[in-house]
Amino acid sequence: SAEIRKHFGGNHGLHHSRTNSNASATVWLTPQTYDAVEPLDLEEFFMSQLKSGDSALMQEFGDFPDDDLKVEQVEKECRTIRHSVPEDGVELDPHVRDCIKSYTQPWLVVSRRCQGDGWSVYSERTGLHKLLRKQTFESDFQPENQEKTVKSPTLATLTDDSGHTLTSSDFNLRCLTPDKRVEGLLAFSSHEELDRLNQETRQGNRHPELFALYPPPDEEDTVEIRPVPDCPREHIGERVMIRCQFEIEIEPIFATMALYDLKEKKKISENFYCDLNSEQFKNFLKNHTDHIDPSSTAKSAIFSITYPSTDIYLVIKIEKVLQQGEISDCVDPYVTLRECDSGKNKDKIEKLRNQADSFCQRLGRYRMPFAWATVNIMEVISSATLERDITDSENTKGGEGDRLSDEDLLKSLTEMKKPQKRIKTIPGTIKLDMSPVNDTPTSCLSTELIPLKPVAEKSTRLIKEVLEFPSSEVYVPHNIYRNLLYVYPQRLNFVNRLTSARNITIKIQFMSGEDPGSAMCVIFGKSSGPEFLSEVYTPVTYHNKSPDFYEEVKIALPARLTERHHLLFTFFHISCQQKQNQSGSCETLIGYSWLPILNIDRLQTGQYCLPIILERLPVNYSLHTPEKLPLQVPPVKWMEGHKGLFNLEIQAVSSVHTQDNHLERFFTLCHALEGGVTFPVRIREEKIPENKLEHELKLSIIALSSSSLEALVLSLHRVLDKLFTLIMQPMVIAGQTANLAQIAFESVVSIINSLHNSQELIRDQLGRNSLLATYLYWVFRLPDPPRDMQNPGGAVPSAESRYSTMGRATAATVGSMLLQSRIRSSSNPDIPGPHNSAEDDEVKNILSAKLHSNDLINCGNYSFYCTGPLNQFHEELALQMVVSTGVCRENAYKYAWFFFELLVKSMAQHVSQLDKYNIPRRSRFSDRFKDDITTIVSVVTAEIGTILVKQQKEVEQAEKVNISLAFFLYDLMSLMDRGFVFHLVKNYCNQMSAKSVSMPTLISMRLEFLRILCSHEHYLNLSLFFSSPASAPASPCPSISSQSSGSCSFQEQQRILALFELSPEFKQQHYLTGLLLTELSAALDMESEGYGSTVQRRSINAIYSLLCAHDLDHRCIKPEVRAKVAALYLPLVGIIIESTNYLDFTVSDSRSGKNKSGGPDDDLENVPPINQSVAMAIAGNPFNTLGRNALLSMASMQGKSIATLAADTSRHLLVCFLWVMKNADGNLIQRWTIDMPPSQLNKLLELLTICISCFEYRVCLLHVTNQSSDKLEEALLRGMGARGEMMKRVGGTDRTMGQREVLRWRKDLTQWRQTNDRQDKTKAELDQEALISGNLATESNLIVLDLLETIVQAVPLADCKDSVVGGVLKVLLHSLTCSQSTTFLSHTFSTLRALVVKFGDLLFEEEAEQCADLCQKVLQYCSSPVDENRSQACATLYLIMRYSYSNASNFSRVKMQVTMSLASLVGKSSDFQEEYLRRSLRTILAYAEEDTEMQNTQLPSQVDELLRNLNSILSDTVKMREFQEDPEMLMDLMYRIAKGYQTSPDLRLTWLQNMAEKHNNRKCYTESAMCLVHAAALVAEYLSMLEDHKYLPVGSVTFQNISPNVLEESAVSDDILSPDEDGVCSGRYFTESGLVGLLEQAAELFSNGGLYEAVNEVYKIIIPILEAHRDFRKLASTHDKLQRAFDNIIQKGHKRMFGTYFRVGFYGAKFGDLDEREFIYKEPGITHLPEISHRLENFYSQCFGDDTLVMIKDSTPVDRKQLNPNKAYIQITYVEPFFDDYEMKDRLTNFEKNFNLRRFMYTTPFTKSGRPRGELNEQYKRKTILTTMHAFPYVKTRINVIQKEEFDLTPIEVAIEDMQKKTRELAVATHREQPDAKMLQMLLQGSVGATVNQGPLEVAQVFLNEIPADPKLFRHHNKLRLCFKEFIMRCGEAVEKNKHLIASDQKEYQQELKKNYNRLRENLRPMLERKIPELYKPIIRPRLENRDSFKRLSFRRTQEENS
Repeated sequence: SAEIRKHFGGNHGLHHSRTNSNASATVWLTPQTYDAVEPLDLEEFFMSQLKSGDSALMQEFGDFPDDDLKVEQVEKECRTIRHSVPEDGVELDPHVRDCIKSYTQPWLVVSRRCQGDGWSVYSERTGLHKLLRKQTFESDFQPENQEKTVKSPTLATLTDDSGHTLTSSDFNLRCLTPDKRVEGLLAFSSHEELDRLNQETRQGNRHPELFALYPPPDEEDTVEIRPVPDCPREHIGERVMIRCQFEIEIEPIFATMALYDLKEKKKISENFYCDLNSEQFKNFLKNHTDHIDPSSTAKSAIFSITYPSTDIYLVIKIEKVLQQGEISDCVDPYVTLRECDSGKNKDKIEKLRNQADSFCQRLGRYRMPFAWATVNIMEVISSATLERDITDSENTKGGEGDRLSDEDLLKSLTEMKKPQKRIKTIPGTIKLDMSPVNDTPTSCLSTELIPLKPVAEKSTRLIKEVLEFPSSEVYVPHNIYRNLLYVYPQRLNFVNRLTSARNITIKIQFMSGEDPGSAMCVIFGKSSGPEFLSEVYTPVTYHNKSPDFYEEVKIALPARLTERHHLLFTFFHISCQQKQNQSGSCETLIGYSWLPILNIDRLQTGQYCLPIILERLPVNYSLHTPEKLPLQVPPVKWMEGHKGLFNLEIQAVSSVHTQDNHLERFFTLCHALEGGVTFPVRIREEKIPENKLEHELKLSIIALSSSSLEALVLSLHRVLDKLFTLIMQPMVIAGQTANLAQIAFESVVSIINSLHNSQELIRDQLGRNSLLATYLYWVFRLPDPPRDMQNPGGAVPSAESRYSTMGRATAATVGSMLLQSRIRSSSNPDIPGPHNSAEDDEVKNILSAKLHSNDLINCGNYSFYCTGPLNQFHEELALQMVVSTGVCRENAYKYAWFFFELLVKSMAQHVSQLDKYNIPRRSRFSDRFKDDITTIVSVVTAEIGTILVKQQKEVEQAEKVNISLAFFLYDLMSLMDRGFVFHLVKNYCNQMSAKSVSMPTLISMRLEFLRILCSHEHYLNLSLFFSSPASAPASPCPSISSQSSGSCSFQEQQRILALFELSPEFKQQHYLTGLLLTELSAALDMESEGYGSTVQRRSINAIYSLLCAHDLDHRCIKPEVRAKVAALYLPLVGIIIESTNYLDFTVSDSRSGKNKSGGPDDDLENVPPINQSVAMAIAGNPFNTLGRNALLSMASMQGKSIATLAADTSRHLLVCFLWVMKNADGNLIQRWTIDMPPSQLNKLLELLTICISCFEYRVCLLHVTNQSSDKLEEALLRGMGARGEMMKRVGGTDRTMGQREVLRWRKDLTQWRQTNDRQDKTKAELDQEALISGNLATESNLIVLDLLETIVQAVPLADCKDSVVGGVLKVLLHSLTCSQSTTFLSHTFSTLRALVVKFGDLLFEEEAEQCADLCQKVLQYCSSPVDENRSQACATLYLIMRYSYSNASNFSRVKMQVTMSLASLVGKSSDFQEEYLRRSLRTILAYAEEDTEMQNTQLPSQVDELLRNLNSILSDTVKMREFQEDPEMLMDLMYRIAKGYQTSPDLRLTWLQNMAEKHNNRKCYTESAMCLVHAAALVAEYLSMLEDHKYLPVGSVTFQNISPNVLEESAVSDDILSPDEDGVCSGRYFTESGLVGLLEQAAELFSNGGLYEAVNEVYKIIIPILEAHRDFRKLASTHDKLQRAFDNIIQKGHKRMFGTYFRVGFYGAKFGDLDEREFIYKEPGITHLPEISHRLENFYSQCFGDDTLVMIKDSTPVDRKQLNPNKAYIQITYVEPFFDDYEMKDRLTNFEKNFNLRRFMYTTPFTKSGRPRGELNEQYKRKTILTTMHAFPYVKTRINVIQKEEFDLTPIEVAIEDMQKKTRELAVATHREQPDAKMLQMLLQGSVGATVNQGPLEVAQVFLNEIPADPKLFRHHNKLRLCFKEFIMRCGEAVEKNKHLIASDQKEYQQELKKNYNRLRENLRPMLERKIPELYKPIIRPRLENRDSFKRLSFRRTQEENS
């Protein structure tokens, strides 16, 4: 075999080099680090290198080095109270004996002692939520006083030019009561003590298992679960219990029930007999019954249906005692009874009963058919609910004598389905109760009448199970002994016979011999009689010579059948009336027939037609069939000359008789081998001598796979047992050793192949055929040692003894010949003999090599082993796998799982038979066997590779084989030398990566493989987790005093850092962990496109589920064990930190710095399309605390392509990181953070930021009423929810026997039944979900906090302390932005206070920006409704003030920052709780007053002043609250507040930003941008005061191009404020980058608002600054944005929508100072008048009441005198931007006509008579032009009107305007690049159409018909004439143009147009040619007074010049 292996190796080598060269273009080069390293020799390690501490730790995980597989016998679960086997005392055939043994011996199961230790815990999580504390989140917090009223705004408080901030009343703080103070705020002696106290409080009440709070791993990836196959059991279909009652009380009647399948035309159950006769009727029959057995009184039956269908009918046949007369005669009395009245009936019934009594006495033994009834079972069951029993009354049908057979019955059923068929019915009713059965009820009997479990205590009425004859095959192997025969007499044909035999019955007996007494009592009885009978009679059809029978005779076959057994049929005629001269018997014998049960040793079944013998039976008749009876002397008399007259059918239901030729032959020959047979063996017709036996046996083995699938499956267990015996045992036949192993192996392979390929059989999720899996798990046991090997007594050692002690046979009985033959392998019998067949040399070499390697014998003193068969089964099997060839080999490896499991089970049995304690693991198996295993693993791996490279279609097959290989090695870990198994793993990994498989596929294969190995229960010990450096080296504790950062040696530092890397040493020491982490890091390095992302998900899930198992493993409870386990995963931390760039934490985007209430509106509805860093900046966050962009830019700097992981996968990876951090040793982590290079530390901090966002609490919507439910769902389930239920690990509980439903978690077992797909969660479910996710959020954030503390406490040792503190603060602040629980917040505030105490100076000096953020966050929590949060925040804020005052004496800066923070908070938050904030301010005041140390300083007074300021700002909010509903008013107010801060740039900036945020929320992007531009101008003003750089904007002047309004920001005069004053302009925006930031946001917003030209203007200011900073990356992206802006201008062109403007006037005293004010409102692009009208009407009618508000519908001027003083009036008019002609020269583009607007116009038509409209010659028009205070767009959406001008147009001027407009439209339509025919035709129709009312012709006739009398009108007249000239010219052009545009079908239309045009031209010509002579004299200048205005003059002049 060594040769073959070499050969193999060689082959693979060649094969590889070939595939590589032909591989397609993409050859995946696997990275060098990806190859597996050489593993440690584990056994050696365990024996020699274990330290005592380590072995103690190992013991935590069970006694690992000992064997952990146990081989146990499990008693079979039997449904009946005893096995149904024949009685003892009969000598049985070997075959029957085998069957019985196979059906009764216990299962043999190999199980793991610790299986599932890590997993059983999942099921214990059910009560988890009872142990958890409810965490309080602000977002869930419901303050008591919820019902706030919307106060109606009082509008009287606003004046436009108030120079002072609006502080309505200086609210007195001191009248409030402060909150309770935090204890011991300043009570600590040293920093160390402070840290220690914080640490202790943080560690209290923590949840030990992180994963218990986290949804369990995904099911899709769980490959490591091998479902335990179901225990083999008897097949049972759907079960229905039927109970039956009659209501016919005349005579005894008997019912037979059975099921029929109409579609399959088949009877599908045996008969169930019951009668419901009263005691009276039973007495009629008592002469004819011996006794009544209780089992025959059953009234209910359980029917089983395997294939339910709608065509299944229950048929009830009713018989009565035989009486004279046709069936129809017997029915008549019943039919007539119904019709008469009940009085007479009584007598009739009595009479009928007496009659019945008389014939029962005489003919009580015979029955006759009477009636039948039927019911469709499915209809009844489905129409009722399953709980209710069904009562169904069926009418009984009368019977007809000639239609009784089953065929006729099925025909009648079919006909009954047709509606028109009339059937004679009897008025009796049968009541049926039907109910589905799930569990067997008590006191049931099996079909063999053995009581089933559970047995009833007291005797109750019995229930019978009715045997099913399934309508099609059922593939379930036999599992109990059942041996039944059913005889169906069918038809008798006596028509040609002239006898008087008419009432015919047949007596049927089962005989064991020929004498009459040998009738066996084996026929099952019917109802109310004995259980077993020795004879039965068929029912009689009256006067019918060829009756049909429908009887079913059920016989219990004896276990041992001989040729004497036969069925005997005796035919009688029954005389119904007693003749006078006859006495006694009413039977007259007609004749006999018989049927031998065996035919040449085979059970007879099928259809027969037997002749009938008259008079007497000859001697020895039973040895022959009736057809072939030899001639007798004297001759025998046959009826009708030996013709077949009696038809019958026989069916067997037997688990002993296979009824398949191939199988029968195989079994017979096998038994012949086992001896005890006389040769020649007879099989059917042939006789086989001993020397032919081997040949025949081989043929029969080959033929096995051609037997029918059903038969093969039924005897599957026995067939496989026999074949394995043949593989194992060398057979000696006629002195020759038979070579059967190979052929038996091939047969096994072909059977396995055919079972897998069959469509009918099911497979489990690993692709294993369920029947085979079941066989291996439960049934297979090592074949018995051969017969002649056994103890001298010859008895087989009991199975028990074999497993407990080795049954050592003595060698005495073993003949030398045998011994010799058995030393040879059974595979190579031919070796020693001279007659060597010409096998090729190679095989000879292998086999001879094999002979010499009896390695086991050389193992010292294990000589006893020789007495066993030399070749162990597993060795033989492995050898067969190695030497197999061709198809057999292909299939053996295709279904390798079967052989793997077979090997494992046989090895386990082998190991359990060895003397465990003396044989070390290494010596359990021979080297030869190990070689074979190595070869097999290598071949299987090669197969997988080949499939992956060549046959992409078969990938699934490859996955299945891969998984089964992994399970094989997993099992070997428990049996073999572990170092050897690791070598196999290494070979597998390297062999796989040598194939040119694509990287994702490769990783995914290796991953699944490793997942399975890592799920080993001793994985941690196998990975030597205890040898990891769980604690830092013993260096002194890093306390500040004792150690300076330099003292730690460089090597030491490197060693610590190395622990977090995946080094070769690590991979070697912790083998499996190393491999798994290698896969993970390879997967993360991959492109995540396409398949890559799946691989990444899988690799993360693998680690994740592994850690999950550790976390919940009860063996890992001790902290020291946990620390060691966590240390095993330190390299994982390194990998995760490296992969930060890939993590997806989009989950964190939903809340930035907005208000924290999490109300439904600001969470999901309007997340604005504004990118993250912009939102952050608006929100007053540092530029990149968060936000994908920040990370993207970081990542791009590192030059890695970004491939993000999906959100849930990222969460999995992060939770792994948190777990390691939680459980690893604190000192070690601290040393690591000290030694870490700064860049690495930044990544770590960034990772922590991501963790915080990822695990933010999100179930804050429990109290929200029905929001659109999908949004709700989304919010609840983002990042939450179980990914389906968990797979149930094979639990430690009911390990052995059945109760494993499909191995899924039962739904109630887990917390995480978070059915994401369900929308209707109950309140309880939501609460539980919120509880758990709240705890998860708290715990994960606390882990981050612990880590941050660890980092900070190491700061004194680190080099760059400031950046570290800053970084940590950044993360802490980010955590405050997210929704957090009170528990977490209290700890975070403690940490923040510690930071302020320890690093105050650093914070207040260096980290000014962070400090501002800190103030803002803390203030935010000062307004929290949760008391606990508020008191913590107050304490923190006070401490900040105190330390900034004492440490840095920099109080003014903090003062400024707090003030700004408050202003920004107030401005942004819509539902800001000022009462809480006031209480907080009061609390801070209390701190200041109670702080004894500080009483003598300025601090208390400074604090007092600050708080007063804050309080006044709060008063602004009260105002803002009132205008919450009226955005315009709100903006006016904010605008005023901002204006009030003109002297305090920081605060003004804050308020401008607040306005920007508000606008942004309302999607007014342009206004939002303008606010930021103003802010930027403000910053520019102050920057230019500070430093004079060429590239900076020169104050606000530079911004004029963006908007002239910006000049407001010019610094009010230098003496007000100089920027270097302390605390002023110190905000982060007063820097160059702040300026750029503001402008960039403005540009982004302009772009959102569609003002792309403004984007360009903004960037003009930014670009010089960027150039000066040489920031080329930003310049690149800037130009990219500019390009996009210009592209947008080009593409969108005319399609761009700008604002729509309305004039809104307010009239009425109710409006306060809005009264008589007019505004221009700017509304979005396409806003119709009704929309704005509706909005204002709604709002103000809420303020004043519906009846008070009046909307004025027209645009005529409003007369105050006519208005009702008690009402409020609003007038709204649509206005258009208005430009003078000179302006139009500059405003060319659409944008220019919509930007920078100050003048608007609307027109009002009127007539002198007062009506708005009139005839042409009296129609006037008034134009009104309004001028606003500022230009649109501005920082507000409404601006005051400051000027109003009007002028009127005379009718002729109106006409001129109209004609000019028409002409213009025609010209435009004609000259368009792509003319629009429809548009053109529409215009033409309106111009030249004949009948246009007030059309051009009419205008001309009114105004041009005659020259006007008034010379003032000459000029107008002339102008109109010239207009018409141009108009008619344009019409002509248009008609021509139209000619080219029309389709052929519009020719006539064109002609019509042309005609109309010509007519119009002719009509106009006289008027157009008439000039006014006066006009052509020299011009006299008119005097100006005549004119309304100068403008009109110039307007008219230009017009004339143009014309």
